[in-house]
Amino acid sequence: MITSTSKGIARFFARLTLGFIFMMAGWWKCFEMTPLSHAEKFFVGPGADLWVPNFILWPVGTAVPIIELIGGGLLILGLLQRYALLSLGAVLIIVLYGHLLMDPLFVTVNHVFPRTILLIIIFALPQSEDRWAADNLLNYKK
Repeated sequence: MITSTSKGIARFFARLTLGFIFMMAGWWKCFEMTPLSHAEKFFVGPGADLWVPNFILWPVGTAVPIIELIGGGLLILGLLQRYALLSLGAVLIIVLYGHLLMDPLFVTVNHVFPRTILLIIIFALPQSEDRWAADNLLNYKK
């Protein structure tokens, strides 16, 4: 029988919430908008007057939706969580930095801050107590 602690349940809900937020954003950006359109609309266009050159903006802007989709999906499954969280944390830092370059007083409360808090919660709570994560289920079979 699988028993759960309060920490495990909290981590489970935080993991799923963050996973769905990122996966659905990535899904929309990959399959509705396309990664190239995302790069052009949110990175290359707005970044035209910034110090960051286009040869950086294009690949980063194209990769972000793919990382969001895959990282969010991995979090939902609870698979390769550390890598997913590190990748999504990097996306949050990139997005925050880009917004702050365009607006030094960018308000983070609607987008970046809630996702960062969920990411920190997931990192802070013990992975071993999240009984429904694929990482833990696979470890039980070893």
